[in-house]
Amino acid sequence: MKVSIITPESTIYEGEAKDVQLIGLDGHFELLENHAPIISALAKGDIKIIDAEGNEHIFHINGGIVENSNNNVQILAQ
Repeated sequence: MKVSIITPESTIYEGEAKDVQLIGLDGHFELLENHAPIISALAKGDIKIIDAEGNEHIFHINGGIVENSNNNVQILAQ
């Protein structure tokens, strides 16, 4: 699935991933390939991305929004 993390300043991540772990307002959740469409508010915490090669990337955010549709994950982060 394609993942983009966008902040007001720049795009901090763009690439293919097989796993995205996030923290929503009600707790942690995970997006995998072919996940049902979702829009969710994000809480302050870490985003963990496992890319297509199995490498782990961690980004700290102060909140935001995630949208997933058709294996396209867009994260608007503060």
